Amino acid sequence: MSDSTSRSHAVGDSIVPQKLQEVLPKKVEEVVPNSIHDTGSGAASSHATDKSAVPKVAQEAVPKKAEEVLPEKVHPTN
Repeated sequence: MSDSTSRSHAVGDSIVPQKLQEVLPKKVEEVVPNSIHDTGSGAASSHATDKSAVPKVAQEAVPKKAEEVLPEKVHPTN
């Protein structure tokens, strides 16, 4: 399987232009810091901004976008 694809490997937010994401090899996308291009790789982290009712292990296992759909009372991300 080729490591270059015609799609992005981002699972969260990215400031990398979409066309560039589509031509970069997965390995290149994964070395960019998740704060710039979130591929979900690297150290697991939570995006909670305050105390959360969600167990820490679950917070670290899901992508940022999944955390953001939870109610703020349960898992604050703003």
